[in-house]
Amino acid sequence: MKIAILPGDGIGPEVTRQAVKVLRAVASRFGLALELSEALIGGCAYEAHGHPLPPGTLALAREANAILFGAEGGFQYETLPRGLRPGDALLTLRRELDLFANFRPIVAWPELADASTLKPEVIEGVDLTILRELTSDLYFGEPRGIETLRDGSRRGINTMSYTEAEIRRIAHAGFRAARSRRGKLCSVDKANVLETMELWREVVTEVGTEYPDVKLSHLYIDAAAMALVRTPKAFDVIVTANLFGDILSDEASMLVGSIGMLPSASLNADSKGLFEPVHGCAPDIAGRDIANPLAAILSVAMMLRLSFGREDAASAVEAAVRKILAEGHRTQDIAASDEVVIGTEEMGDRVTRALA
Repeated sequence: MKIAILPGDGIGPEVTRQAVKVLRAVASRFGLALELSEALIGGCAYEAHGHPLPPGTLALAREANAILFGAEGGFQYETLPRGLRPGDALLTLRRELDLFANFRPIVAWPELADASTLKPEVIEGVDLTILRELTSDLYFGEPRGIETLRDGSRRGINTMSYTEAEIRRIAHAGFRAARSRRGKLCSVDKANVLETMELWREVVTEVGTEYPDVKLSHLYIDAAAMALVRTPKAFDVIVTANLFGDILSDEASMLVGSIGMLPSASLNADSKGLFEPVHGCAPDIAGRDIANPLAAILSVAMMLRLSFGREDAASAVEAAVRKILAEGHRTQDIAASDEVVIGTEEMGDRVTRALA
């Protein structure tokens, strides 16, 4: 298993360190051969090499079977020119490796029912997947930029754009995911206002005729955002555009109590993937040993399952996480006021020992 380790910025190195620890433990238990190579990406790469995605890092990512990514960013980099900001490195990786399908599982762990701000009866049994298209939409569309008008005022421009082929392939991924779960796919768009989303709905509906065993429904993004916190158990798989998926998945983190519990997988057509926690770099808590590493650890489980086909190893990682939660161990973000809080390092150590 040739894996590129890209810890990145902020809490990225801290949580990735725990994920690698767990990865080595599960590899030892199941006799898996690992080849791990680490490289800089994001702000730390800019500091060292003058670019957030140095050629060596991109080459390593291309050669690897899978990528384990931490986080990128930092307030100090927000004024850098476009193309040199840490976030540009991740966008470039997605585009260069064609990682168009971003899977974000949302599972309400019974052990963390009290961590959510929603009523227990609303979240109990929640198990859904948000599938976000990742290489098009406003994030990549042209033209884009900030221009100065004749009167001296400025105008910002971003272009929402989808080709039929881009919509068709993410729709197929959505239907296949729903077919492997409970057979329900909800496509989220804004077809009543945006022509891009009108095409989206038409193409998704066409693709749906090839999957008669999957029940297809459509929701506008505003209605979907409301339904996600009102009746989350009604969803099985949600397929949506890049921008909408970015927003909905962060909203969905409140169903499980913390964004620190959400892993993700960004896959191309050959199941090569970049696996990362959904949370950002969180510079305000970096280096304090309080970040939750479980999203990064659960991203390892997704990597084992989706890129390497090792369901046994993936399930073992998830079982270890569940065991630790059942024993009452909590990082700060998922702890109730009367619960004992442990740090990033200790949480990683406990999951690693549970795997033994």
